Amino acid sequence: MQNPKAKRNLRRSVPRRIFNVVVYLFAIAGFGIIGAWGIYKLGLTNNKGAVDKNYRYLMSVEEMEAGANGKALSDNERNALWMQQYLKLAAFGKYYPENAQMILHAAQRQGDPRLVDRMIAAAMVYTDSTSDYQQLLKEMTALYDTHPQQYNPSAIPWMATEDWQMLRESIVKDSALLNKAGRITGVEPRLIAACLVGEQIRLFNSKREIVKQYLGPVKMLSVQSQFSWGVNGIKEYTALQVERNLKDTASIFYMGKHYENILDFETEDPSTERFNRLVDYRNHLYSYIYTGCILHQTMLQWKRSGYDISNRPDILCTLFNVGFSQSHPHGEPRCGGSHITVDGKTYTFGAIGFDFYYSGDLADALPYWRQHFIEDNGVALTQAEIDSIQSNVSNCTRPEKGIEYRTEQETLAW
Repeated sequence: MQNPKAKRNLRRSVPRRIFNVVVYLFAIAGFGIIGAWGIYKLGLTNNKGAVDKNYRYLMSVEEMEAGANGKALSDNERNALWMQQYLKLAAFGKYYPENAQMILHAAQRQGDPRLVDRMIAAAMVYTDSTSDYQQLLKEMTALYDTHPQQYNPSAIPWMATEDWQMLRESIVKDSALLNKAGRITGVEPRLIAACLVGEQIRLFNSKREIVKQYLGPVKMLSVQSQFSWGVNGIKEYTALQVERNLKDTASIFYMGKHYENILDFETEDPSTERFNRLVDYRNHLYSYIYTGCILHQTMLQWKRSGYDISNRPDILCTLFNVGFSQSHPHGEPRCGGSHITVDGKTYTFGAIGFDFYYSGDLADALPYWRQHFIEDNGVALTQAEIDSIQSNVSNCTRPEKGIEYRTEQETLAW
């Protein structure tokens, strides 16, 4: 049995031991901090890095930049180079399709085909398919080179004419209005423009000298004001039917509640207001809205009859041209409409609209929609939205009715 003195010594030694342990721990921590500080100050933690094993290859890729940022390419040079780069991407895509797609997209956005070489070379740093790719490209290039390069301006004859080059600039100037009309009517603006192209090509060729002399230089669209109205040649009785279809919920042409008020009138004289809207030669928005409504209403008529023509620009343009009275849904619709002669070749209205729609021309200004029509969402337009549409009439003197039908001599006198 321990004596009392021993017990007292034991009780005193426990706190002393704990104190000693704490002191030792602080001492160790202090030495660690001082040591880490010393290592840091001596620079022993610096990562000096290393030369990448592919540095020579990377340098060669970077040196390609000088070519990419060199002299500007002419249109012919750029087009010819794009053909070569498409071959490279097609061959590269056999091994790495996702990379090929990204490279194509990036080079097209940059607008420089020379970027393709650097991007393919950069992507192949980590691949073991270089020799296979080069061999495939060599075979494809050899086959491609057996056919001489052609320099035809366009595969579509009427789009290779001076007439179209003059007209397309006028359409670009109106692209904002075409896109706005598309949003208002729920119709792909490119479809509305396809109808515009057919009508303007027809007018251009019927009054060639007047259009070339007066409208061509200022890039203006031809506005009709007698038998048909506006840039798209909307007849009055067609406009009246469009307006009725918007309000008649029982009509097979009814577009839905969201679209009911897009053509509401502001005055007590709708006849005059309608004419002023359509023949406004400074602002063609209403011409495009009526056109969009015709396309949307016709599409719905056929769809409700069991035939979906929403993805048939040739049929939609044809039906726009021939009018509601000749729109009879059936299973075998055909492209047609008015005959239009351009540079000695005859086309139908529907074919010209089809050609333009799928040509890819003006795709930046009038992009393709994934969905050609936006159907009713059941929500009516607000009064502010209606007011915004109605504000799109110019405060200007309208052209006299029938001026586009005068002879050149009469026009000069006027």
